[in-house]
Amino acid sequence: MKRAAAKHLIERYFRQLTEGCGNGACTNELCASCLGFQPLDHNAAAIRALELYKINTKLCDLHPSAAFPDNNSGEDTQPALLGDCHGKMTDNLFPPREDFREVRYLTEEKVYEILSICEGKKDYSPLIRVIGRIFSSADGLVQSFRKDEEQHPNTKEQHPNTKEQHPNTKEQRKTHQAKDEDKDEDDKERTTAMEQESEASASMEGATGSTENRLGPVEVSVDIEAVRRVYDRLLSNEKMESAFLNALVYLTPNVELDLTYLDVYDTNPDYLNIFIIVMENSSLHSPEYLEMAMPLFCKCMSKLPLPALAKLTRLWSQYSVEHIRRMMETFQQLITYTNTQLLSVVTFTFNVLCTFEEEPPSSELTLQELLGEERRNKNGPRVDPLEKELGVRTLDCRRPLIPFEEFVNEPLNNVLEMDKDFTFFKVDSESKFSFQSCPFILNACTKSLGLYYDNRISMYSERRITALYSLVQGQQLNPYLRLKVRRDHIIDDALVRLEMIAMENPADLRKQLFVEFEGEQGVDEGGVSKEFFQLVLEEMFNPDIGMFTYDESTKLFWFNPPSLENEAQFTLIGIVLGLAIYNNCILDVHFPMVVYRKLMGKKGTYLDLADSHPVQYQSLKELLDYEGDVEEDMMITFQISQTDLFGDPITYDLKENGDKIPVSVDNRKEFVSLYSDYILNKSVERQFKAFRRGFQMVTNESPLKCLFRPEEVELLICGSRNLDFHALEETTEYDGGYNKDCRIIKDFWETVHSFGEEDKRLFLQFTTGTDRAPVGGLGKLKMIIAKNGPDTDRLPTSHTCFNALLLPEYDSKEKLKERLLKAITYAKGFGML
Repeated sequence: MKRAAAKHLIERYFRQLTEGCGNGACTNELCASCLGFQPLDHNAAAIRALELYKINTKLCDLHPSAAFPDNNSGEDTQPALLGDCHGKMTDNLFPPREDFREVRYLTEEKVYEILSICEGKKDYSPLIRVIGRIFSSADGLVQSFRKDEEQHPNTKEQHPNTKEQHPNTKEQRKTHQAKDEDKDEDDKERTTAMEQESEASASMEGATGSTENRLGPVEVSVDIEAVRRVYDRLLSNEKMESAFLNALVYLTPNVELDLTYLDVYDTNPDYLNIFIIVMENSSLHSPEYLEMAMPLFCKCMSKLPLPALAKLTRLWSQYSVEHIRRMMETFQQLITYTNTQLLSVVTFTFNVLCTFEEEPPSSELTLQELLGEERRNKNGPRVDPLEKELGVRTLDCRRPLIPFEEFVNEPLNNVLEMDKDFTFFKVDSESKFSFQSCPFILNACTKSLGLYYDNRISMYSERRITALYSLVQGQQLNPYLRLKVRRDHIIDDALVRLEMIAMENPADLRKQLFVEFEGEQGVDEGGVSKEFFQLVLEEMFNPDIGMFTYDESTKLFWFNPPSLENEAQFTLIGIVLGLAIYNNCILDVHFPMVVYRKLMGKKGTYLDLADSHPVQYQSLKELLDYEGDVEEDMMITFQISQTDLFGDPITYDLKENGDKIPVSVDNRKEFVSLYSDYILNKSVERQFKAFRRGFQMVTNESPLKCLFRPEEVELLICGSRNLDFHALEETTEYDGGYNKDCRIIKDFWETVHSFGEEDKRLFLQFTTGTDRAPVGGLGKLKMIIAKNGPDTDRLPTSHTCFNALLLPEYDSKEKLKERLLKAITYAKGFGML
């Protein structure tokens, strides 16, 4: 009760500061009607209204000139109040037949009726006032545009907090103001009000049944199509559009207070209608809405309780692509226009704007299961409660209605200070907003920078811990992960060393990697590690070893189910992939996308067979599409046959006694599901579990899983095969006397651009240690071309650690091309210059 009175008074102060009392001779310096009053914007007026309420400043009475005379009564009306605490207008605006004061809520028919009257008199002010009154009132909007008007409850009966409960006289206001000073009394009143509200709600549910019980998880009581038709009719009128805008500005603070303090959704689930109706306004993307109303409305929407957000999400996910795209573009423009931190609502909006297929349960392994120890980082990235409520993750969406790329906000990515944002995300996520909590609006390049910061901080942390142990225990521990390997025995040396580290202290895998090839003098600043990774993968992916199978049609590798290699070999490959991400290296690996989905905790499904096993996928698709008698024509059972490593056939029952169960039209979907599960999951369970264990040993503590989609994880590991050498030319820097206008530099780029695809990859491999572009393309690669003396017969050399090319100043373009091709074709290994 106290809160309602305070709310009412603050609104009166606000309107006095913005609209005045109507008295042209007013002498109150705190009233907009006063001659010397300086106008305030709405934000400043709201702050000033709170200050005036705290010091109990005197309010002006509304001047009689602000009221409209009642032509039939012959009496002056009472002063026209601008609105009570629910936004209900109490002034006499029109003669009785055109007053419409009895309209407490709107229907499509009522809007058209009033519109027809206005069109006849060419005066739209009656409808404008009705729109302003209803759309600025939470109660009025909740009751408007219902599907079934016969069951439309009376406003006073539906909502116990009616106008009569709020103080409208000065005596009542003084009584409530006196109670403000007594907090104990305030607590008693709050308790009493909550009990009365609970009793009223229980009584109402007992009589009619709660809305939540009457409606399904996606059903709502508002007629959405009617709302859309009304908006289409009215928004063509500029004055009407202003009425909707002003009403939303007045509505939002009241709704936010109701959601924050009164738990209105719990007592009346139809409160959600407000947000459904407002979001159907097709003008929300206009600058006026983006500046004045939408930021506050989004903040207000984020105050909805979790069940309400989930219901709104499920409802909007059923909208057409056209409507979903319009809402998405509105939020995108809000982000770009205001550059504010109001994206908590956009997180669930992305969930809303995607359709999610049924996903198998996650096969996520904890670090405790992997390593037998407690999780070291207790404060991991925050889990979005809405994702948990819906049982989906935004990054797991396989086929969104709106492509992922359309959610990326490039203007935001261009100006985002990732160092500050990462700090909020990692350290102060409870009190500070981070855009990384909404990863779908960030591109892979921006997110990879956040991952880079996380990895570097982890490396520095491991160094500090090592230094501390050295001081306390008196032992000289190594602050880096050092691997010394022989080029001819690289697998054996790497396997033994990494296996020992994984067994003794897995945390050492999160130290910065330094690799040394025995007998070579290369100092590892990144380049030696790149070659180490590549040599390990070349050997372990060799088909002669039998760990992986290679598909000539797809050019992809897959785990060999009958492989005789032990699990340690697969664990090593997982560690190598994890170390590559952790140390910011790009690898030349060729896995189907399902591998990265499985690394993110998902199981392979029928759809994943399309790129991993295209022949089997096509066969299963034909089975699902077959219109004849499946059982008679195909004669398939739930028993499948494969060959082992030696070519001998082996059988596997997808179900118990599968050889006796024929596949028919009724059970073919089950067969396809079980067959896909066997091919992608069960048949390679031993190998993939070891592979993923190695990957998780390195990456389990990083925000990789909560930031990146499987496609982006592949991009992190493998880089991009799209090589734009013109973008590389634009970002290349020069040293030692060269610049972009030198003759040899111009000759150099003309030569490189003339190379074929293979030679370009060889050049990139020679200069950077990998033939792939980093995340974001070659434009993100900082290559340096430095002068290495005058004309000579020596070949160009490179520092792959620093992406630096040392280029002598050859005297002709032909000699430059010949020397460069020879260098990139035959150069291998490391040596001190």
